[in-house]
Amino acid sequence: MTMSINPFDPASATERFHTAIDELDFAAIEDFLTDDATYSSGKVGGLKGRADILLAFRRYFAEYPDQVAEDSLIEKISPLAARAVWSLHATSATTGDPLVRHGEETITFNELGKIVSVDVTDY
Repeated sequence: MTMSINPFDPASATERFHTAIDELDFAAIEDFLTDDATYSSGKVGGLKGRADILLAFRRYFAEYPDQVAEDSLIEKISPLAARAVWSLHATSATTGDPLVRHGEETITFNELGKIVSVDVTDY
């Protein structure tokens, strides 16, 4: 009997990462990131390292605790990368102003399935 090994699927991993974000599961988010992961976005700039990324996520969700995000597409673009097209809306806890964003991100993983980079582009 031969055992087949399921190859890593970056699209499925991206979907699981987004679920962790939607559920504000910071332990799961942390587990996805390598120690030296990078996060690049026109809205937040460049972040380097798991600790900085988690701090930025915690600050963001403290300000926008009601965020609802939806992926319209998640696709594998290489053996270790996926592209997600998304939209989100939220309300600022400080000002009450709405936030609406649309964009895409490329998430690159290492051979262990951990995120090494997230590159966000807003439309």
